[in-house]
Amino acid sequence: MSKFITIEQIDAATDAIRARTTIQPEIALILGSGLGELADSVENPTIIPTRELPHWPVSTVPGHKGRLVIGELEGKKVLVLQGRTHYYEGHGMSQIGLPIRVMQRLGINKLILTNAAGGLRESFFAGDLMIITDHLALLPMAGENPLRGPNLDEFGTRFPDMSAVYDPEYIELTREVGKELGIPMHEGVYVCLSGPTFETPADCRFLKMVGVDAVGMSTVPEAIVAKHGGMRILGISTITNKIDPDGTNKATHEEVLETGDIIAPKLMKIVRTVVGRM
Repeated sequence: MSKFITIEQIDAATDAIRARTTIQPEIALILGSGLGELADSVENPTIIPTRELPHWPVSTVPGHKGRLVIGELEGKKVLVLQGRTHYYEGHGMSQIGLPIRVMQRLGINKLILTNAAGGLRESFFAGDLMIITDHLALLPMAGENPLRGPNLDEFGTRFPDMSAVYDPEYIELTREVGKELGIPMHEGVYVCLSGPTFETPADCRFLKMVGVDAVGMSTVPEAIVAKHGGMRILGISTITNKIDPDGTNKATHEEVLETGDIIAPKLMKIVRTVVGRM
């Protein structure tokens, strides 16, 4: 199997979804660790296990169910990916982008990305929310770019602009919604590391020095592919653990999932309201 996805593979997965639902989604959501319960609030859902879709990368991580939920949320037709795949699971960067390509092929041009992240900024605490204003693409900068390989001209140009990956109007909308609901929201820069190891104290000191606010293992590859295909993107990180660059606290995936469960109601209020106004 080629390490680069093809338009034929994308269309095969797209056709398999179209065969299972007559709904035409307008907004897509990808849910991070501990945040999958948001999908349960989708009304009149069609649920498709991603294992049943051809060429779809399979999620192997606890807290990621691996299914598509297609239905209505706040009066809008949505497609929710409950359980994403990650580079550390062994998937190539190109494969990680396949779900985004399928969303684009389905005609979806609005995307909400959520993730669980470690908070680097001193003012962050576990349970906080952060609107992503920009990202540091360490893996793509080093060569593992999801757009590497033959360019898919059907979606975008060979050399796409990345000056405003996260839509300024969506950032402002989310900022306003947070204020209205009385839910404080930080804003900052997210970085995707390869994982599955959590960061060393030296990693954290370096990342703080170059302006990173939150650290995770997802989102950036998806955002790059989405931007290449012309989607408007909103990114929200849930701060599931506070990182001490001195190395005095140890992160665990269980802690990430537990905090995700606690923070999910806040995120659900934000996302539901934002979806209704998109």
